[in-house]
Amino acid sequence: MTKAYLVTVALFALAFSLASASDPAPLQDFCVALKDYSDKSAVFVNGKFCKDPKLVTAGDFYFDGLNIPGNTYNKVGSNVTNVNVETFPGLNTLGISLARIDFAPYGQNPPHTHPRGTEILVVLEGTLFVGFVTSNTDNRLFTKTLNKGDVFVFPVGLIHFQVNVGKTNAIAISGLSSQNAGAITIANAVFGSNPPINPDILTKAFQLDKKVVEYLQKEF
Repeated sequence: MTKAYLVTVALFALAFSLASASDPAPLQDFCVALKDYSDKSAVFVNGKFCKDPKLVTAGDFYFDGLNIPGNTYNKVGSNVTNVNVETFPGLNTLGISLARIDFAPYGQNPPHTHPRGTEILVVLEGTLFVGFVTSNTDNRLFTKTLNKGDVFVFPVGLIHFQVNVGKTNAIAISGLSSQNAGAITIANAVFGSNPPINPDILTKAFQLDKKVVEYLQKEF
């Protein structure tokens, strides 16, 4: 009896852990997010107030402008145009989102993670060198050079990156298994936190000279 009970508990624990690995499953056809929370008829679901279903239109499930190139004139030479629940309310509770990534020649989407979603990327134009690193203690690096039409997947939560290794602009589209997968750019988070992390901590963590750490914190 005790053994059967423990097995049952273990199975339930496993089921709940798998269920929490992605966005909650919707309990209705749709729940278009409202930006105006003053609507008293709204229902709060998964972090957003939902529009009265009777007032929903086809326009709530429509997003345009993804054909417009993003501005890559910045330090890293890339631009991410997110199409998530914040910009496309119709995605609320549906568990998906996407992004257009534009790369200048030799531009990069720096090492980052998506804490709430797996990412699948397809190259539309150009050549990208991509990769991700597994968790401790292996920290194994997987990399691949992608050309037009190639697809690569980055498992949820793992540090990954994309670099344009060509002499022309590159474009990619990413699909994510969350309505708002989030993004943590490693360098920005570590060296650009607000307030700053104590330099002594980063000096020891990265085995760098304290002056280098302080310089990096000023840069971010």
